Amino acid sequence: MNYEVVNLEEKIVVGVSAITSNADPKMGEIIGGLWEKLYQGGVNATIKNKANQYAIGLYSDYSKDTYCVTAGNEVSKAENQELTVKIIPAGRYAKFSVHGHMEKAVAEAWNEIWKMDLDRSFTGDFEEYLNSDWENANIDIYIALK
Repeated sequence: MNYEVVNLEEKIVVGVSAITSNADPKMGEIIGGLWEKLYQGGVNATIKNKANQYAIGLYSDYSKDTYCVTAGNEVSKAENQELTVKIIPAGRYAKFSVHGHMEKAVAEAWNEIWKMDLDRSFTGDFEEYLNSDWENANIDIYIALK
């Protein structure tokens, strides 16, 4: 799977979060529930100061077995105290661009990424959804590097 190494500035993400793990049998349900809360639950409409309309799926706060998942948007300034605020640190990232069915393309990409020998820092990996076309989605996945 091809990728390019890019340098990113710090990003602020506001949204909804949950803790899960790859071993959790309810992982897909937990992550799906966050996206449902963000869109069907109306949270997305309440996020102030959006930098753009791209949705972000952020994986952060990695521990031995778990990590935090946040579904939200990049903002220029965090003003939603009732929502989760996370920082994507500035730094080097491996950028993977995928296209296809939103859920399937992302799942397949992550399956490949987990097999790769990347020099990961585990400071914050994220998906940026560049459009909302479920069948023909354009998604960039960023993996934090050391």
